[in-house]
Amino acid sequence: MTRITTTPTGVVPVVEIDDPGDAEPLVTALLAGGVSTVEITLRTDGALGAIRRVAATPGVTVGAGTVLEPDQATAAAAAGARFIVSPGLDEAVVERARAVGLLAVPGVATASELQLARKVGLRLVKIFPAKQLGGPDFVAALSAPFPDMLFMPSGGVDPDSAAAYAKVRVVAALGSGWIAPRNLIRAHEFDEITRRCSIIRDLFEGGVRP
Repeated sequence: MTRITTTPTGVVPVVEIDDPGDAEPLVTALLAGGVSTVEITLRTDGALGAIRRVAATPGVTVGAGTVLEPDQATAAAAAGARFIVSPGLDEAVVERARAVGLLAVPGVATASELQLARKVGLRLVKIFPAKQLGGPDFVAALSAPFPDMLFMPSGGVDPDSAAAYAKVRVVAALGSGWIAPRNLIRAHEFDEITRRCSIIRDLFEGGVRP
């Protein structure tokens, strides 16, 4: 099986953008907070346009989230995305992502799904919904039989959990919708987004790693 590179790492804001024109100030806010990777979910009409704008910004890695169909992976690649994230594991989506040169990070919630992800050659997966599944303790327990897998918890990741995830050796990245929620983007509260970036980054990247 082809082994896919295990990036992104670090803090990954998960965002919904309605107006592609908000992409540039959002990226400026993320970079000011020390974050250079962003997942833009394909839940809005403006998502692909926003990905195109972010992809044109030097020093930023953009991915497409909520990728449910193979054709969405193709569209994300054409827009300049470097990776895709899905809520669940769909082998057809993973294969299309590979075909168009993207890293696929599917969501898993059980050992069976994780074993299948490993079987198809993946080494980085999303744990979703992380908070509801049990948070850092769940990730640590699920990872025990799979020492060659890395994880990106997503769902309910906030300041209360970021430092705890930092202590789990196999957590390579955090997907967080708390950093730049839709209401802050719509209201152009970009200073607040920068502040939130710094909080999560400091808690996770500055945490005590095994």
